[in-house]
Amino acid sequence: MSALFDFKAFLTVVLLTICTCTYVKLKAPSILADKTGFRGLFWKGARIGERLSPWVGIGCFIMGCTVLFV
Repeated sequence: MSALFDFKAFLTVVLLTICTCTYVKLKAPSILADKTGFRGLFWKGARIGERLSPWVGIGCFIMGCTVLFV
């Protein structure tokens, strides 16, 4: 089933996107320097990952446990 219609898969994709954008911004900030357009979505994901880091980490841990054990 597509990630657009399965809520669990959608949350997994969103969390992985936020984590990936945050990692890329920390390693190579010039890639996500543009705050507008298509790259702006990834910049916003990185910003969410930076500011809500504990909550994103908890969400990733819970989603990982859910994927492994359910």
